[in-house]
Amino acid sequence: MSQPNKSPGFAAVLSFFIPGLGQIYNGQIMKGIIFIILASIFGFLTVVLIGYILYPLFWIYNLYDAYNTAREINERYGGYY
Repeated sequence: MSQPNKSPGFAAVLSFFIPGLGQIYNGQIMKGIIFIILASIFGFLTVVLIGYILYPLFWIYNLYDAYNTAREINERYGGYY
């Protein structure tokens, strides 16, 4: 069964705007939903200031994960982007 190519750049852009959306694009639905929930929690935590540290760190990890997961999917199934 062939997996369609995933664009690492597109996955990262989706996650740039909505954390977790790049993971959903990559086919990791549950992971994407968890990332959306975590982003919401960290966003809410900005009210008590710790969110100003946690949210940017999580956001950067989210972009990194979406990009690398798409790249790994392409390598696993012989695709390229």
